[in-house]
Amino acid sequence: MAEEEKDKENQQGEQGDGITYLSGMYQDWFLDYASYVILERAVPYVNDGLKPVQRRILHAMREMDDGRYNKVANIIGQTMQYHPHGDASIGDALVQLGQKDLLIDAQGNWGNILTGDGSAAPRYIEARLSKFALEVAFNPKTTNWKLSYDGRNKEPITLPVKFPLLLAQGVEGIAVGLASKILPHNFNELIDASIAYLRKEEFELYPDFPTGGSADFSRYNDGLRGGAVKVRAKIEKIDNRTLAITELPFGKTTTTLIDSIIKANDKNKIKVKRIDDNTSDRVEILVHLGPGISSDRTIDALYAFTDCEVSVSPNACTIENDKPIFIGVSEILKRNTDQTLLLLKLELEIRKGELEQAWHFASLEKIFIEERIYKDKEFEQSENMDEAIAHIDKRLEPWKPKLMREVTREDILKLMEIRMARILKFNTDKANDHLQSIEEEIEEINKKIKNIVSFTIEYFKHIKEKFGKDKDRKTEIRSFENIVASKVVVANEKLYFDREEGFIGTSLRKAEYVCDCSDIDDIIVFRRDGTYLITKVSEKAFVGKNIQHIAVFKKNDKRTIYNVVYRDGRQGTFYLKRFAVTGMTRDKEYDLTRGTKGSRIWYFSANPNGEAEVLKVTLKQKARLKKLNFEVDFGDLAIKGRGAMGNILTKNDVHKISLKEKGVSTLGGRKIWFDTDVLRLNSDSRGKFLGEFQGEDKILVLYKNGEYQLYNFDLSNHFDPDILQIEKFDSQKVLSVVYYDADQEFYYVKRFEIDEIIGRRISFIGDNPDSRLVSITWVHYPRLEIEFGGRNASRENEIIEVCEFIGIKSYKARGKRLTNYEVENIKEIEPVIKDEDDKTQEEQEQSDEDVPFEVNRPKKDEDEDDKNQMSLF
Repeated sequence: MAEEEKDKENQQGEQGDGITYLSGMYQDWFLDYASYVILERAVPYVNDGLKPVQRRILHAMREMDDGRYNKVANIIGQTMQYHPHGDASIGDALVQLGQKDLLIDAQGNWGNILTGDGSAAPRYIEARLSKFALEVAFNPKTTNWKLSYDGRNKEPITLPVKFPLLLAQGVEGIAVGLASKILPHNFNELIDASIAYLRKEEFELYPDFPTGGSADFSRYNDGLRGGAVKVRAKIEKIDNRTLAITELPFGKTTTTLIDSIIKANDKNKIKVKRIDDNTSDRVEILVHLGPGISSDRTIDALYAFTDCEVSVSPNACTIENDKPIFIGVSEILKRNTDQTLLLLKLELEIRKGELEQAWHFASLEKIFIEERIYKDKEFEQSENMDEAIAHIDKRLEPWKPKLMREVTREDILKLMEIRMARILKFNTDKANDHLQSIEEEIEEINKKIKNIVSFTIEYFKHIKEKFGKDKDRKTEIRSFENIVASKVVVANEKLYFDREEGFIGTSLRKAEYVCDCSDIDDIIVFRRDGTYLITKVSEKAFVGKNIQHIAVFKKNDKRTIYNVVYRDGRQGTFYLKRFAVTGMTRDKEYDLTRGTKGSRIWYFSANPNGEAEVLKVTLKQKARLKKLNFEVDFGDLAIKGRGAMGNILTKNDVHKISLKEKGVSTLGGRKIWFDTDVLRLNSDSRGKFLGEFQGEDKILVLYKNGEYQLYNFDLSNHFDPDILQIEKFDSQKVLSVVYYDADQEFYYVKRFEIDEIIGRRISFIGDNPDSRLVSITWVHYPRLEIEFGGRNASRENEIIEVCEFIGIKSYKARGKRLTNYEVENIKEIEPVIKDEDDKTQEEQEQSDEDVPFEVNRPKKDEDEDDKNQMSLF
């Protein structure tokens, strides 16, 4: 009471000061509410991976389970005994559990995670627990219970789940000042990781999303805060004007994805003619492109500007011992695996205790009946129950040392309840067999407990074999190349230049047209006084008068070379220089001259591929100056930094500088590599070096299904993942191919030169999808060895000289049948004639006479031949 009066006095004093403070009661209320939301609604428990509403749903379904489907409305009603938050929250949670297709066997329209369509009303759909849930999630003997909210029922504190369920299902929840987002993982990979952990081996875990797609997990950070996962839709090229989206990024539906594409099209980031959504049980969104639109560039733009690529930020937060903890998915798996081991051990120990109890009573029963204790005179003449119990206990005394535990009063009372019918049917041999079977089972359990780790591994293997057959990984693990938005955005604006006023912008439609651009581009501006800057595209911006050159700026562009002649000061020396601008600070002025007042550009050219012109220089007449005209070739100058002074052109006054002839690129060909991780070309020395490309050079890709395609060396090209071989195209090379023709059901060989058709995949083994490629080789004089099988297995191997066997024909030709016999294997063997031997036919014939049939190639030839041949047999 004294404390209450003191609080009242303090409150009155505070009010007297004109300030009202919240009492501690409100702080307690907020903390209580926050704790309630965290523990009872939003965040799952690490033990079973379930939120309270999910756990209560499963418990209610277990109570109702009779093997048949129950109406979802009935399940909701049953769950409301344990969850006091209304039917809507229970129904939504139940549908989400059903859509995960793991714990609940659903029947009816449960919605579609691909399209985002909702489920039917609870009265129309049905559900029951899956066989997997019944096997791994329930055991009343190992469950800890608590009273429900109204005290009328008992509900589990956590379910005894013997599986890393939290990682399999994933979870997302927002509490007060706390959030949890654990991404779903693959069923079989979780089991493999658990087995690896039990074997004390290393393991890695990456999410697997039900909507498929591909993902880059390089920054996954074990699912902890601060990590990020890039997820992409699967986009396929049907033809040059049609793209098909067949898999979705995690968390997106066909509706949201199409909406994002439409918004990007409305903002002119991409150009799409039409979108068709043919999704049913599988995703199929057809994106139709207009004429003149690059399909490869559009694919990149879809990833850059739409929900075809999303970044997901995991946040592994769970509840343990009624407190939120932040641990990575590897640690979650370890704790779940340890819990599985402990639960299995507990189940074994419980079963062992039950068997020991059964053995104990069976032994007492055997002694009681065989020794006819029930017919003892003392027993029959006992005056009360205590005297009868004391007599039986005395008679059992000789056998007590052999029993597993002490004989209790309850044991004796149970013996006294044995019916006479059972005594009359008692069979000593059967009793002994029963006791022996119990002893054997106890011994087996003791072995399992002793080797509990091996037992747990076998349990996981059993679960995988029984339930993991149709649970292959859906999300492809990939490394993504960063897409520069400015390189793939559609040129949705036109840039204009007001030369008189010195303004550039996209709104100056009456001014001079410069070029097409996008609204996210940067513009580089060179002035005649040698100053230059980079500025963002805008509707209108002042850049100054006397402009020499305006263009869209490409960051890190080392191939655009600027050739410049400038005068240093008003009467100074003329310099010439070549330089590239790869990066600058936006809106900061730079100077390509020495900065002397009165400096001026006399010649300027921007060359996208490093071209070097030849200039004609005319000097002003001057006493003692005999040569007034001379030529200078920019190709003789080295390309230096943008701040370099340059080389002296002349110290005399210049009358005129004119272009005599355009030059060719001084940068040589462009060196191209192919990165097998991201299936993209690059010029950054990543992956396999394809060669130096220029002009009309092409890239040849041979695919594993017996198709080839020619590409240009544009870095934006997309390639399919089933690549067998990729290389720079050489029109002079002849490809030798061995394949199985499914139409004729024989093996064929053919030789042909690649037709220069760009833009589509071409099959060179026919149109039958069952035909298959066996081997390919670029060797000029290939030899094949045929090993026979089946009923022809006794036949000697046959050697085929391919050049003599068949001539060079079209890729459309079927080729020539290798043999009519059954084939076990076809392999390429060492050629007799070397590819590098540049000989005439007469020299080849002479060589054949002088050299033995079996030729041992030098070591240097082996590596070269390995590059030129590949077998798929």
